[in-house]
Amino acid sequence: MRSATNTKRNLVTAALVAPAAAWLAVFLVLPFMAMLVFAFGERAPEGGYQAAFTFTQFANLPTRAAAFWNTLLLAPAGALLCLLIAYPVAYYLAVKADPRYRLILVSLVVVPFWTSLLVRTYAWMYILGSRGIPNLLSMIGIEDVRMLNTPGAVLLGIVYGYLPLMIMPIYVSLEKLDRRLLEASADLGGKPVSTFFGVTLPLSLPGVMTGVALVTILLLGEYLIPQLLGGGKVFFLGNALVDLFLQSRNWPFGSAIAVTLVAVVVVVLMVAMRVAWKVAGTRQVDLV
Repeated sequence: MRSATNTKRNLVTAALVAPAAAWLAVFLVLPFMAMLVFAFGERAPEGGYQAAFTFTQFANLPTRAAAFWNTLLLAPAGALLCLLIAYPVAYYLAVKADPRYRLILVSLVVVPFWTSLLVRTYAWMYILGSRGIPNLLSMIGIEDVRMLNTPGAVLLGIVYGYLPLMIMPIYVSLEKLDRRLLEASADLGGKPVSTFFGVTLPLSLPGVMTGVALVTILLLGEYLIPQLLGGGKVFFLGNALVDLFLQSRNWPFGSAIAVTLVAVVVVVLMVAMRVAWKVAGTRQVDLV
C-alpha cells in the first residue's frame, strides 16, 4: 500500500517537473551543447562553423584580453558599488522606515523596472552627453569635461540599472531579522556600531551574497550598457560576442568565449553558494 502511494506521488511529481525540465533541456542544455561543439571547430571560409576538433579558439582567447579585463574588472566593481548603496537603503526600508509607508517605499525601488532598460540608458546618454552635465559645467567655467564613453559612465549605468536587484535580497534578509537580538545586544551594553557588525551584518550576509552573486552574474554577460554608455571604447564580453557572431561570423571563436564566460559564471555561483551556506551554518550554531 505504501509502495503504491509512493509510486503515485513520484508520478505526480514527475508530471509537474517534466514541463520545466523539458523547457530547460530544449532552451538551455541543447544550445549549450551546440556552443560547446562549435568551440572546438573552425571558422568556415565564408564564415560560420566548420567541423573540426581543435583547441585553436581557446588559444586565441588572449586576443580578446581587453574585453575579458573590462568585464572581470567593471562587473565586480559595479556589484560592489551597488552593494555599498543598496545596503543602507535596504536597512532603512527594513528596520527604520515607518511600517505604514514601507510598502510604498519598496514599490518605489522597483518602479524603474517598469520602464525598459534601453529607454533608461538612452536617458543617461543624454544626461552624460555634451548637452547634459558637461554643458552645465561649461556654463560655470569647467570646460572639456567628457563623461560619456568612459568606464565611469558604464559604472554609473550599471549601478542605476542593477541597484534594485541588489536592494531586494538584502531587504528580505533584513526584514526577517529578529528585533529581539538587537534589543539583547543593546541591553548587554553593545553600541550601535558593534551591534551592527556583530549581529545585523552577519545575519544579513545570505541576502548580501545573493544580491552580489545575482548582479555579478548578470553583469558578466552585459551588452547594452557598455554599448551605449561606453560608445565602443569600453567593451564587455557581451559586445565581443555580438561582434564575432554577427559581424566577423567567427562562430567557433565566439563559442569559445561564451563557454569560458559560462565557466566563470559557474565558478562565481559556486563560490557565492559555498560562502552563503557557510554563513548560514555559522548563523545557526550561533543562535543555538
